Amino acid sequence: MRRRTGLAMAGVATLVWGEWMNWRWSRALVGPGEGASVAVVVLGYRNPRATANVVNRWRVRAGIRSVGADGADRTCVIFSGGATSGGATEARVMADYAKSVLGFDGRILLEDQSTTTWENVTNVIPLLENADQIKIVSQPAHALKARAYLRRRRPDLAAKLVRADDYRPGEWLLVKPLLALYGLRTLRVLAADERTGSTERGPSAR
Repeated sequence: MRRRTGLAMAGVATLVWGEWMNWRWSRALVGPGEGASVAVVVLGYRNPRATANVVNRWRVRAGIRSVGADGADRTCVIFSGGATSGGATEARVMADYAKSVLGFDGRILLEDQSTTTWENVTNVIPLLENADQIKIVSQPAHALKARAYLRRRRPDLAAKLVRADDYRPGEWLLVKPLLALYGLRTLRVLAADERTGSTERGPSAR
């Protein structure tokens, strides 16, 4: 009985840790935002088929919900990702899913040359120049990495970064500990202040 209780407590602690890490990353390097014009950048994931895989489908949904009903007319969704083994680019695959499956009829732009996160950020910069607010959508650790890269490349644009709706409590609950472990590995390329820096405060201040 004690062993089972201990395993159950360890399992709960692991899930809570996964939630906490993803929550924390989703709030790093973002500010309150000002202005009506919003650019939502959805980062692609390798997609061997001509239709969106489960990761890209989720990222598209998170990108669309990041638009927000109150600012839909002033928002542009940018899908970023290069060629896949299926022939179509990640950007095109995601855009097709947004329009044909989710019925999104807002403004869409494609950036279809990138093969790395650094290239994603570099190649979307010309599309962000006129935005008042910038949202980068992906799994929280990956989105944080992209925000940090934007801060390195263009601090003036990084000052416009605001939170996307790519973290929700309980979503991907069982997978979040694995995402957190993978995130810790991928975020080692960032400096400490890039991994934790934020203009927002903790849960009590939000």
